[in-house]
Amino acid sequence: MDKTYILFDLDGTISDPKEGITRSVQYSLRAFGINIEDADTLTPFIGPPLRDSYKKYYGFDSDDTEKAVAKYREYFAKTGLFQNSLYRDMDKLLKALQDMGKQLIIATSKPIFYAEKILKHFKIDQYFVFVAGSEMDGRRSKKSEVIKHALDNMGIDRINKVIMIGDREHDIIGANELGIDSIGVLYGYGDLQELTNAGATFICESVGDLFKLLSCPPK
Repeated sequence: MDKTYILFDLDGTISDPKEGITRSVQYSLRAFGINIEDADTLTPFIGPPLRDSYKKYYGFDSDDTEKAVAKYREYFAKTGLFQNSLYRDMDKLLKALQDMGKQLIIATSKPIFYAEKILKHFKIDQYFVFVAGSEMDGRRSKKSEVIKHALDNMGIDRINKVIMIGDREHDIIGANELGIDSIGVLYGYGDLQELTNAGATFICESVGDLFKLLSCPPK
């Protein structure tokens, strides 16, 4: 594939943050008297902007949303951040792409502060030339804004040389809004229907499929 700039979502694309995110949400909801015994039911929170999810799934107004986000971060910053695992062979994929001369960029709705900590935790930060994300106050959480922020900061104007990789519709929709090709991955938290309906240019079932599509056979 003739792409120079490869943008990666983080949660559900590079790493599996299920335990950390769902337990952080579970913790935050307890502050409102909402007890969720099965944290697995909170997986819809993985991917979309956090504030949007509290409003969508629990009908929180703006004030309660900010309170919930603050409680979420009480748990996430100390514990949830590291209840996370790198997808198998993801580090090999990143190295292979870097060896090919590709420019790798993170484009996540997660605050940059947390994204950088996660990349360093997994010792994969050296593969990325730029990390784009939201601010702690929620600014720039829409995926198209995150992608544009990355492109502007990197001085990228040849969008035909850019591709976005993500596991949720927000990644695909954000790329489409900017006229960028995209790859929807099925090993994360979005299913085939979601990614197809969003208009993904390509679909990959596994990290191995990404190796093949991006033309970088694992060593």
